[in-house]
Order: sequence, then structure tokens, then C-alpha cells
Amino acid sequence: MPPIIGISCCYELGSDRYHLARDYVQAVQLGGGIPVILPPNDEVDTSALLSAVDGLILSGGGDIDPGMFGEEPWPENGSIDPHRDAFEILLATRALEMKMPLLGICRGIQVMNVAAGGTVCQDIAQVIGRPYKHTQQAPRWHVTHSIKIKKKSTLFGIIGVETLRVNSFHHQMVGDLAPDFIISAYSGDGVIEGIEVPDEEFFCVGVQFHPENLCQRHPVFGKLFIAHAFASSRYMSNKSAAIRQENSKES
Repeated sequence: MPPIIGISCCYELGSDRYHLARDYVQAVQLGGGIPVILPPNDEVDTSALLSAVDGLILSGGGDIDPGMFGEEPWPENGSIDPHRDAFEILLATRALEMKMPLLGICRGIQVMNVAAGGTVCQDIAQVIGRPYKHTQQAPRWHVTHSIKIKKKSTLFGIIGVETLRVNSFHHQMVGDLAPDFIISAYSGDGVIEGIEVPDEEFFCVGVQFHPENLCQRHPVFGKLFIAHAFASSRYMSNKSAAIRQENSKES
């Protein structure tokens, strides 16, 4: 059976609806997983929710409330959704504890970092003198700037190249890195483009770009979803084995 992959999504207060771009669903299916959308919910038991899936993807979206990482808001900080922030931080924290395969995309890389004790830089232009254009005005499937991937990283093992051109839709970035993470990729202007937990037994990768928009035209980005689904399949098998062992003890 293919692994079930949970994907977080956005909530629009004005229209009172949840939404997620179709590209996420298609990318998970391309990778070999079964996508399930996880709407923000203050009342749900995140441990019970994650027990129903085999892997987690934290999707892109708006800015995180700076209060979540102990800062006051800068004027450049965008709109926030406190319900989504709280929900995703709990999801990421629990997934990290469970060592569930975790892939963070754009906002998701920042959520991962905050959940593990890091911060977010609230506006790239305020801390980098001559930044690249990270909010591209081009189709989402178009690659607009290059990044460097560190050779000794999980991301390099998946992608297989040191230099890669990516798309870009953000004005914030990872700030202070959480203790358990390492930087796996960065752009020439100094923006962190990839982080991960350096553990061969634990798939935990975050990227600042949007691979789900690129994998149809640029197959190299599909490797991320294939690798995540593979890790999720292994997690599913281990979970099933643990349940069987527990049941045999009780009987």
C-alpha cells in the first residue's frame, strides 16, 4: 500500500474556506504517495492526527507571527493566521519527536525551524544589502535564480547536483538556525534555501523554493517527493511492525 502523506493547507478568513494548490497533490501522487489535506484545527489532537498518516508536508503560505519565535513584528511583516501558526507548529514539533518523514516548503521550512527552536528573518531586504529578487514576477513553473547545494547533505543525495536554478516566492527566510538542523543550500546573496536534520535514518528536509510547481516541467524536483514518499513507506512499515509486536505482547 502506498504511504499516506498529510499536507497542511491555508485558511482564508474572508471567504471562510480552506485551500491548497493542486500542484501539491499532484507532486505527492507523482512521488508515489496518497495525499491527504490537513486543515488547521485548534481542537484536534495532533498526535492522533499524525498517527493516521505516514509522512508530513508543510506547505507554503503567509508569514508566521513573530511572537511565535519571540520577536516584535517589523513593518514589512505580512498578514498572519494565528490558528494556522499554532496548528503547524504543533504538527512540526510532534513530527520531529516521532521522526516522521517531514518536508517543509517555503513557509514550511520556516515553520520547521521555529518548531525546533529557531527564528525567521522577517524581511530579507532589511538584512541583506543587495538581495536577489525572491518574489519573482514570472510563472510559478519558471526558475529565476540559482542556489548552491552542499555536497554532504541529504538534499544533494536526492537532487544530485551542486548548482540548481529554482523559483522564488518569499520575502522572509530562516533566521537563527535551530540547534538540530544544518544548512544544506543557500543562494548567492546569502539566503538560506535548504535545511535538514543530519540523520540518515530520519528524512527531515526543508526548502525555501516551491518544487511542487516545478516537477512537471523540471523532473529533477520530483525527486524530492519520491524520496519523501520512500521514507514515508519505510516509516509506515516500521509503524506496522511496532503495532504487530505490541499486539503479540498483549495476546
